[in-house]
Amino acid sequence: MTKKILTLFIGFFAFSQLISAQEDIPLANGKQYTVGEITVTGDTNYNEKTVIAFTGLRKGEKIYIPGDRISNVIKKLWDLGLFSDINLYVTSIEGDTANLELEIQEVPELREVKITGNRKKKHKSKFIKDYDLEPGSKVTENLVATTRNKIKEFYASEGYLNTNVLINTRPVKDTVEGRDKRLVDMNVRINLGEKVKISDITIEGNTVFNDAKVRRQMSTKQKSFFRFWKRSKFIEEDYEEDKKEIISEYKTEGFRDARIVSDSIIKKDNETIAINLKVEEGDKYYFGDISFLGNSVYTDRQLKQVLQISKGDTYNGTLLEKRIADQTRPDANDLTNLYQNNGYLFSQINAVETKVYNDTIDFEIRIREGKVAYFDKIVVKGNDKTNDHVIYRNLRTRPGERYSKQEVVRSVRELGQLGFFDAQKLSPEFKNVNPNDGTLDLEYTVKESGASQIELQGGYGGGGFVGTLGLSFNNFSLKGIFDKDAYKPLPMGDGQTVSIRAQAASFYQTYSLSFSEPWLGGKKPIRLTTSFSHTVQYFYDSFEREADRDRKFLITGGSVGLAKRLTVPDDYFTLSTALSFQHYNLNNYDIGLFNFPDGYANNFAITVGLTRDNTHTNPIYPVGGSKFSITAKFTPPYSVWNGVDYANLENDPAYQTNGEADLAKIDQERFKWLEYYKIKFKGDWYNKIVGDLVLRANVEYGFLGAYNNDRGVPPFERFYLGGDGLGGYSLDGRETIRLRGYPNQSLTPIDRDPTSGATRNDGATIYNKYSLELRYPITLNPSASIYGLTFAEAGASYDSFKDFNPFQLNRSAGFGVRIFMPAFGLLGIDFGYGFDPIPGTNTGPNGWETHFIIGQQF
Repeated sequence: MTKKILTLFIGFFAFSQLISAQEDIPLANGKQYTVGEITVTGDTNYNEKTVIAFTGLRKGEKIYIPGDRISNVIKKLWDLGLFSDINLYVTSIEGDTANLELEIQEVPELREVKITGNRKKKHKSKFIKDYDLEPGSKVTENLVATTRNKIKEFYASEGYLNTNVLINTRPVKDTVEGRDKRLVDMNVRINLGEKVKISDITIEGNTVFNDAKVRRQMSTKQKSFFRFWKRSKFIEEDYEEDKKEIISEYKTEGFRDARIVSDSIIKKDNETIAINLKVEEGDKYYFGDISFLGNSVYTDRQLKQVLQISKGDTYNGTLLEKRIADQTRPDANDLTNLYQNNGYLFSQINAVETKVYNDTIDFEIRIREGKVAYFDKIVVKGNDKTNDHVIYRNLRTRPGERYSKQEVVRSVRELGQLGFFDAQKLSPEFKNVNPNDGTLDLEYTVKESGASQIELQGGYGGGGFVGTLGLSFNNFSLKGIFDKDAYKPLPMGDGQTVSIRAQAASFYQTYSLSFSEPWLGGKKPIRLTTSFSHTVQYFYDSFEREADRDRKFLITGGSVGLAKRLTVPDDYFTLSTALSFQHYNLNNYDIGLFNFPDGYANNFAITVGLTRDNTHTNPIYPVGGSKFSITAKFTPPYSVWNGVDYANLENDPAYQTNGEADLAKIDQERFKWLEYYKIKFKGDWYNKIVGDLVLRANVEYGFLGAYNNDRGVPPFERFYLGGDGLGGYSLDGRETIRLRGYPNQSLTPIDRDPTSGATRNDGATIYNKYSLELRYPITLNPSASIYGLTFAEAGASYDSFKDFNPFQLNRSAGFGVRIFMPAFGLLGIDFGYGFDPIPGTNTGPNGWETHFIIGQQF
């Protein structure tokens, strides 16, 4: 097919030569001859008549030999790039007639390429694809030379400056359609050599900044005994950026005229180079008068409040650029965003030096406001599972509204936090931008990612095998249940969540079902959440290692809640409230947690929470923003109106047996309806340190209290600190708090029976926890997002406020990795070292603990 196309191209070009006038000029005393016979010889598969037609030479026409016409014919043949050798001979002259022979060698095609010496297989694929080394490519001298240079440049960017590339071609005979076809095999042999290291970096001309400060601006580092964990390799691209960073740092300190006068790279040997930089610092400058020109929407005072630069401040060119337009932060508080968030998409703002005197620079901020821009069409593309209305209801941009950059940025955040799309590939794009009319279209392109998860796990814990099966459909469609065409394999696309989970072991079984609708009624962001759960717990004899099914504890409960997004103080706030009820039924179940082995308890509670979440953009790997929540869970104060004197229950005949206080009856009365209040606070802050390195800071507090001290705090709803934080089954509303480096729930106060000496972990009523975590992504591919982390954390739990000591904490540090796969949720492993002994022991530091993370918070 390619051959036919080339033949057609040659024929068309030849025809154009026939109809165009050509002027012939004699060269080197050339004489004019009449063209006789023209023959084509050499190695080519092209038809002889086609080649002759392309030359434009015709039998019987007059040409000069040598002449300009002959030179142009040969040049045009070379320009095709199809031939490796071209010669035009005069075979004979009869009178004034010259017979010509055109000898050509066709460029061979590539049959196969073999690349050796490269350490990574993916590099071979890259070279073949990017450097035109696919089978059928024309193997010219230029292709060989270009391939050699590009490979050397590629490895030079990796620090291999001494890479040697040897390319050989070997002719291969093949016959296609009865003709011999010129083919070659290419062998590319790569010798990487050693990475070139930097022995030292010398700085000259610097007096304001010392050598160390200049070097700190460079990612290119010299060899040092203390930098054994990272090689000091030379990468030219990074080095060029380093020079820009040095000058940028000078400008932040007022040295506007700073420049690098010269730089040289000195080769010491095949593995080592030295770098010499000569700097000219110049004088230090200060900001003078700053005036505004062209502003009508905002006053000078309003603009100065955003600019935040005053006369007399040290000149900082980098800061000035960021205060006008910060390219590193789309939601920065700068002048450009001030205008663009108010509809002025077409505004232009430039800072111009108007006067330089002594060490002072006056500036004029010139503003061209332009027309107010309005959204015309808002389009979403790429959603083949999620229904349009689910996406559009989360967009902050509407047709006909004023353009606002912050609303575009916020819309991207909202879509990313849904969890239905690849947050890394959300890309709003302007279309049909018309500055004259002041209109634009906005197109959001999304890429669907798996929203459903399956939890299937098994292992040994608590004395037996534990199996878990869970299904979570995070983009479910309830209305699609009755539509048989919506099952693919389940009705999806309305943004609802349905979760089903079952967990069982030899000594317990628990089942739960939950449903969540984020937009109740479809018009406002009011989330409805409902759940139901049932647990059966059997008494487990740790000595016999078996469950006694005649002794059991049943918990049945449910909850319903509403959450509404607020508008004040801003719309990152969400107010939520929920009603929950749990019924505890004990059947011959005496474990010391309470004094009645047979009976029941009821837990009716109201939970109110206030949350603010402006993290962005990827919920799996937030790179900025914060999230905090404060919740209060409380029961009605039954003791206010039930008329029970809890302080004198032991003396009440109704609670005595044989004249003595019946502790079982007393506890049954105290816990018939649980009475308590629980307050919790949790805050997370995310900050980019450099590049994709993110610091997460976390703080948590919790307190469980009683309205009536005589009734006391119930033995339910307690805090259990330590370990991986995996809750597993929950008998009594307990909350497990993660603190790595220690065994699960080991950092909770232990109650010891003064008579028998037996110990019991009844949980804590107060806890505090602090954590710092550095995260770095390995890949954020939606099919499998992976990031590594290091952490340091501390925390403690207490029985009461009299024991509370905010400085007596259990400390730990370690490292780990997280893997998020849409089908299975979050998986991870942590290795934590506990620096303190477990409470109640005197064995020294707890040491290393391994924690497996399944389905935990991000």
